[in-house]
Amino acid sequence: MEDDDVPALSAETFAALQEFYVEQQKREQIITELDSAGKLKNIMFDENWQLSQFWYDERTIEALVGVIDASVPDGGRVALISCPTLFVPVKERIGNRANVSLLEFDTRFEVHGPDFIFYDYNYPEKLPQDIGQYDLVVADPPFLSEECITKTSQTIRFLAKNKIVVCTGAIMKDHVEKLLALQLCTFQPHHKNNLANEFSCYANFDFDSVLLLTKSGDNSR
Repeated sequence: MEDDDVPALSAETFAALQEFYVEQQKREQIITELDSAGKLKNIMFDENWQLSQFWYDERTIEALVGVIDASVPDGGRVALISCPTLFVPVKERIGNRANVSLLEFDTRFEVHGPDFIFYDYNYPEKLPQDIGQYDLVVADPPFLSEECITKTSQTIRFLAKNKIVVCTGAIMKDHVEKLLALQLCTFQPHHKNNLANEFSCYANFDFDSVLLLTKSGDNSR
């Protein structure tokens, strides 16, 4: 083929291609740093409000991680749906004895490698064929809408083998109870940036009792 026959990229396409490779190199560099450190670093991305991202505060993370630790058996599996800030703390706590998967739309979290599964709630069952079921599914649907909780609930039912925890706005209570048969917990999630909407926690097991045990130092499974 003569050089004249080689198609030329437009300036716009070339710039987009360069940006793609730069972002790819950044992700690969972060993954390399994670590997060389021998442990996960808690890389905290900024909230993307267009994706309705609001990060939990430290006390909420500590409480949820404690309950997850006490609820997942050795060799078990936990799925975190649309709650990416839980991934690193959960992985650091139980990653040596259980499998932890992050199902998330935000591709920045691809830095977590094979533990990251791209997830779009608009396609609730568009998941890897070999994904299997999880001993515990923890979800925080990104939007406070009937459509979002309905479709996310489809994914939860598909993945859940046993226990389920959902953190979402208090206004979604009736939908959560109807779609997943979950009970309102006393525990309330809070966020680093105070939100106008009141948030609640729902579960199909005695979440509050498990949380109490973790705070008393008895987190035996």
